[in-house]
Amino acid sequence: MKKILITGGAGFIGSHLCKRLLDEGNEIICLDNFFTGSKENILDLMDNPFFEVVRHDVEEPILLEVDEIYNLACPASPIHYQFDPVKTIRTSVMGAINMLDIAKRCKAKILQASTSEVYGDPEVHPQNEEYRGNVNPIGIRACYDEGKRCAETLFFDYHREYNVDIKVIRIFNTYGPNMAINDGRVVSNFIIQALQNQDITIYGDGSQTRSFQYVDDLIDGMTKMMASSETGPINLGNPDEFTILELAKKVIQLTNSKSKIVFKPLPQDDPKQRKPDITKAKKALNWKPTVKLEEGLVKTIEYFNQQLKDKQ
Repeated sequence: MKKILITGGAGFIGSHLCKRLLDEGNEIICLDNFFTGSKENILDLMDNPFFEVVRHDVEEPILLEVDEIYNLACPASPIHYQFDPVKTIRTSVMGAINMLDIAKRCKAKILQASTSEVYGDPEVHPQNEEYRGNVNPIGIRACYDEGKRCAETLFFDYHREYNVDIKVIRIFNTYGPNMAINDGRVVSNFIIQALQNQDITIYGDGSQTRSFQYVDDLIDGMTKMMASSETGPINLGNPDEFTILELAKKVIQLTNSKSKIVFKPLPQDDPKQRKPDITKAKKALNWKPTVKLEEGLVKTIEYFNQQLKDKQ
């Protein structure tokens, strides 16, 4: 049994990771300040004697003894990370330092949940790990993009200077159950609007592309990365590419919605293309996503449908 710390453990991805690692027979410390995380996501884990919840902000140091750390703490949706941009960048940078200090002291393995946003609005397509990105360092998304880039820098500096056993993954658009209703990301937005027969809002003309990864595939990749000898960075995403307009039409079809599609101006620095090159993950981790978009959307629609019913 390993003692594993998961920061942001009550969040969308973190809650799935907590459950997976508990089911595999580990002791889990779920650390979260509940800014975007939710106790509802981890309620079914609370009775497990090997699951512990600690309300704490990763900006502040904490003394813990652990074998592995998954550092997921940071708001990941523009609506949340732009709410308090200074707090966002502090979470990424100070959070990374504080977790790396635990890893250094405990000689623990540590995984950083980085993001495809380190590539910015890419001029290379698809994006591979050697691409250094096209990020506006003073734009409204920079608090998240540059915060995550700086966290990667810290991870590799701790690895070189202190020999900390690091793992860095770059997560591409991920969706699934346990996303918040007010998450603000495109999949949850479209599903909530469609289930309520509201207008589906597309920013831009809908021709911008994304690659959507179901959460179970991501969790498989994360645990394989932690078990590997790789440092990364390694892309984890689904290379199947769809336009935003295609996604909207697919959600309307699967929900039998009466929603109409409306178009609004594209926000500043919104990437026009996003598709991972996962050659490295296939070779190094023997990993590739298996859940097709329609299958994942059906499960996610069921989840949100129940959430809306529970709130009535």
